[in-house]
Amino acid sequence: MLKVLNHGGAGLRTVLAPQDLVLGDGDVWLDLLEPTREEELAVERCLGVELPTREEMAEIEPSSRLYQEAGATVLIATVLTASDTARPINSPVTFVLAGRRLVTIRYVRPRAFEVFASQAERQPESTASGAQVLIGLLDAVVDRLADVLERTSAQVERTSLDVFARPRTAPFEDIIDTLGRAQVVDSKVRDSLVSLHRMISFAGLADEIENNHECREHLASLHRDVQSLTDHCSYQSGNITFLLDAAMGLINIEQNSILKRFSIFSIAFIPPTLVAGIYGMNFQHMPELAWQWGYFAALAIMVAASLGPLLFFRRKGWL
Repeated sequence: MLKVLNHGGAGLRTVLAPQDLVLGDGDVWLDLLEPTREEELAVERCLGVELPTREEMAEIEPSSRLYQEAGATVLIATVLTASDTARPINSPVTFVLAGRRLVTIRYVRPRAFEVFASQAERQPESTASGAQVLIGLLDAVVDRLADVLERTSAQVERTSLDVFARPRTAPFEDIIDTLGRAQVVDSKVRDSLVSLHRMISFAGLADEIENNHECREHLASLHRDVQSLTDHCSYQSGNITFLLDAAMGLINIEQNSILKRFSIFSIAFIPPTLVAGIYGMNFQHMPELAWQWGYFAALAIMVAASLGPLLFFRRKGWL
């Protein structure tokens, strides 16, 4: 799907016949969502720039993700999507800054793109050029990542209270599942931020940004925001690791406590077992067998032999 944003227009318009694509002076943003080869060729013909393929977008070396070619600046960043689902994913998104126009190529639907598209309709002055559109999109992506981090931080904070203030008999499965999901989201946010950090640094080399003081200042502000969020990700990752270790430690403590109780009761019942074993022997001459009160005396000895170790363990604080 190919959509085009015209500066001052009524939002993104869908191009149904890409072979007839003709760009006007006010067309500043071409958004390719899961593009067909026909749509890619139409954009390449209009801009005179070769667009990276989906396979090239998936490469991880910086030289294949950040480069300048034929007067255009090609930037490929990793963007987090589906962060509010059980399976968040990181996907590459391409930004091609060619003169006054920006081309984006994506095979996912990041929420930040929808937010910026709505903002562009309300504030057309923020889309006067492709450089402004690029910075606006990056700003929306960074804001979205910040929101995800805030949500994850609040979730981790609530979970930390559950770890240390939970009833002793409450299960740990939900806590560990929550921390595991938080760690996955935090890791993917950090990967995306690292990618954006490199991309923002390289984007400053584009003539369209380097020659625009306002764009340079906004880009520098985004660079600081990304660095701050990356540091927060590292802190939160350490906090999640600590909580996971604490949860596993508490599980081990509770298991050891249960095993200790079983061991104590096993030891306490050894003396009665010994008494019962003695009087269960089939010797012919056992005086107590003929005693009228022998049965009750044996029971009393067994009870006393059980209570003795239990009282001793309790006095020592082991029970």
